[in-house]
Amino acid sequence: MAAKLNENSDDLAENSEINVTPFIDVMLVLLIIFMVAAPLATVDLKVDLPQSAARPAPRDDKPAFVTFKADRSLAIGNETVSEQAFAAALQAQTGGNRETRVLLRADKSVDYGALMDVMNRIQRAGYRRIALVGLEGMPAR
Repeated sequence: MAAKLNENSDDLAENSEINVTPFIDVMLVLLIIFMVAAPLATVDLKVDLPQSAARPAPRDDKPAFVTFKADRSLAIGNETVSEQAFAAALQAQTGGNRETRVLLRADKSVDYGALMDVMNRIQRAGYRRIALVGLEGMPAR
C-alpha cells in the first residue's frame, strides 16, 4: 500500500490510487516480443506466384508446403530437396500421414508440363489431397 505525505500533518495518509506503470511496462514488452516473433512464423522462400480470382479454401491445421521454384528445384517447407529424396522428405514432413493436404506453390514462369510432373510425383508418393497456391487478385475481364 502506498503512503502520501501531507505537509500539514505528521500522519501518513493512505493512497488509494492504482499504480499502472508496471502494467504498461509489461504490455510494451509483450508488444515488442510479438512484433519480433510474427515475421518468423512465415515461410520465406522467394516465389513469384500467379494471381487467382477464386475464393480461398479453408486450410488444414498443418498442411505440407511443396515449392517448385523458377530454377526447377523443389523445396518442402523451407528446405530444398533433391528429386531422389523428394518422396522420403515429403513423408518425413507429414509424419507419414497420407491424408495431409499438400499445398503446391509454383513460380509463374514454370511451364504447365513441369508443374504436372511435380503433381504426379506427389501422387506417386501416395498423397491425393493436393491444392495449388496463388495470390489473391482481381478477376480477369
